Amino acid sequence: MECRLGCGACCIAPSISSPIPGMPHGKPAGVRCIQLDDNNLCKLFGQPTRPVVCGAFKPDTDLCGGTDEQAMVTLTLLEQDTYESLRAGAALKG
Repeated sequence: MECRLGCGACCIAPSISSPIPGMPHGKPAGVRCIQLDDNNLCKLFGQPTRPVVCGAFKPDTDLCGGTDEQAMVTLTLLEQDTYESLRAGAALKG
């Protein structure tokens, strides 16, 4: 699948723990990345300052669905599930 230019869901829905230029502590889930322009395109695309995690994300029909809205819903649900799983794991260790 090719990325839908202007979708931006992968730059909004998930949390990113690595530093981003302009966001030195990363970004929380649901917060728009400061590096998204007005057309929801990454200003760091192809630049060495782009976080590795961003470059590693590959669009997939299962993740992105057929619309930008589907992508946002799916990625938001995955982020929530990941958070809950990590929280449950931490509770078991504590």
